[in-house]
Amino acid sequence: MISPDLRNLLRGDKRADRVVPPTGYTAHLTLFVAGAMAFLAVFALALSLASGRIADRWASELAGAATLRINAPAEQRAAQTEAALTVLSQTPGVASARALTQEEQAALLAPWFGPGLPLDTLPVPQLIEIIETEPGIDVAGLRLRLGAEVPGAVLDDHTRWREPLVDAAMSLRRLGWISILLIGGATAAMITLAANASLAANAQIIEVLRLVGARDGFIAGAFVRRFTYRAFFGASVGTLLGMTGVLMLPEASESGGFLAGVGFQGKDWALPVLIPILGAMVAFFATWAAARRKLKELS
Repeated sequence: MISPDLRNLLRGDKRADRVVPPTGYTAHLTLFVAGAMAFLAVFALALSLASGRIADRWASELAGAATLRINAPAEQRAAQTEAALTVLSQTPGVASARALTQEEQAALLAPWFGPGLPLDTLPVPQLIEIIETEPGIDVAGLRLRLGAEVPGAVLDDHTRWREPLVDAAMSLRRLGWISILLIGGATAAMITLAANASLAANAQIIEVLRLVGARDGFIAGAFVRRFTYRAFFGASVGTLLGMTGVLMLPEASESGGFLAGVGFQGKDWALPVLIPILGAMVAFFATWAAARRKLKELS
């Protein structure tokens, strides 16, 4: 049984370090893979965290709001708007209700029709913004009353399009975490291949070490230590570059859209620091497993 001592791994052993060549294609491969995967992991983590924040914000903001649309002829629109406001003021669960001004409605339509839209010449319905209390409103009962007293009123509680938006954001969040797991698996596979190649290339040296009394734990520890340090260094560089790239992304804003909110906020900046540590742990266990198998084959 091969059991490299973790304390010896961290302390280092100059004699064992001579077993593994400090340079070569396996060293370059380990550094590149660890750096590239850490770089991708930073962006996957940023996407996952941003998607979670967006899903929580959409769920909280849209859950307590509704919109009432008054579809009526121009000469009846004002009267039906007043009647709708009266009904809403008497409805349990409604914290406030107000009719949007023409300027506010024009601002809502500006992204699609441009500024300066002449609402007074277009059959644009009157919108009423409804803010709900914590228990919410009885949507079915309110619709029945509005249908009887305000024929042109159409209530939209945002459920029809709120849930798909939240589900989409949560799916992106899950996709980000799945990507991180796949990145970890790909890193382990590539480091395992590099460790196997290095062990095979040093088969003669390993045989000589065994002849002079070196134990398999000593030999495996040399490979584990070397590949773990390489993975940690490469992942540190990749994480630093990834965090720099995330820092250069546009900040979240109302006009910036979804991609403007991708990034880290507050304590989230501490999470990428764990990536090099996790990368080193992946390299440790992957190399240890590869060394155990390969040394058994060479016995």
